[in-house]
Amino acid sequence: MHRILFVCLGNICRSPAAEAVFATRARAAGLAVAVDSAATSDWQVGDPPYPPMVAAAAARGYDLAPLRARQVGPGDFAAFDLILAMDRSNLAALAAMRPAGNLTALRLFLDGVERIAADEVPDPWYTRDFEAALDLIEAGADALVARLARGR
Repeated sequence: MHRILFVCLGNICRSPAAEAVFATRARAAGLAVAVDSAATSDWQVGDPPYPPMVAAAAARGYDLAPLRARQVGPGDFAAFDLILAMDRSNLAALAAMRPAGNLTALRLFLDGVERIAADEVPDPWYTRDFEAALDLIEAGADALVARLARGR
């Protein structure tokens, strides 16, 4: 089973959407996965996903409503095989949080995704473009499902 953690700044827009999109697409592909999402900050801990993201995701068939924001902790580096950051700033924060000696793979969620020019998912909290964020998240989820299905 693949254990994957999706991470953004507040865990109320991008990472919960990535968790839901990837889980849906992985199940459809028959992959055994355990997924979660978290924040590098503690600003929104306990909060539900941001309502405009919930609505945009629901329009595409993804349910974010049960999710609640949480912050990445040291135990996450042992609990997950792969930790994916939505942008470089969060990737750097994760690298700084990583416990000494931990070898869990850390990378950008969109790293190596073909067909798109972006390598980061812009934060729709600031851009207000929830549809564009979901487009990138769906492309990233599809690429990750394909990689896992090929065994890479």
